[in-house]
Amino acid sequence: MSSKYKNAIVLTGGIGTGKSTVASFLKLYGYKIIDADEISKKIFEEKKEKIKEIFGTNDRKKLRKIVFNDKEKLKILEDLILPDVKKEVLQKASLLEKDNVPYFVDLPLYFEKQNYDEFDKVLVIYAPKETQIKRVINRDNVDENSANAILNNQLDIEEKKLKATFIIDNSKNLKNLQKEIEEFLKNLI
Repeated sequence: MSSKYKNAIVLTGGIGTGKSTVASFLKLYGYKIIDADEISKKIFEEKKEKIKEIFGTNDRKKLRKIVFNDKEKLKILEDLILPDVKKEVLQKASLLEKDNVPYFVDLPLYFEKQNYDEFDKVLVIYAPKETQIKRVINRDNVDENSANAILNNQLDIEEKKLKATFIIDNSKNLKNLQKEIEEFLKNLI
């Protein structure tokens, strides 16, 4: 594996596992985080006109409906945005490498997209599927079928757990999660 990004740790999980909460804790503890979603939103804005040209809209909700059930259209959208996201993620990672301390690369669909083999350490935020479904229903105000549909578009959390270098269990409460994070960070140093 490439050691160019030896301090990078991919932060991933599944919807409703609490990845954003863990990212917030890591920031509080002083760790730098490269947020691929944030970069993706910025690039989406930069390419808004091109997206409208191709799809007839650049409204995120409408686009989501268009690409959610059409793999070809999803690929067109991803091909338009993801290469630029990756380029920026790697640029930021190269800068952070100079500090020679661990940092995190927040890649929600790391296992699904499999286009970041530059990184070889992966931290999976884990919560059992039933917990994920409950959290998605509560957080996004959707029914169980919708929550399941979202989860079915992601690699099963148990498989992600098997592929992880590190795991933080977020199946209990916030206090327990904080303890898990602190334990993980202690072992990281």
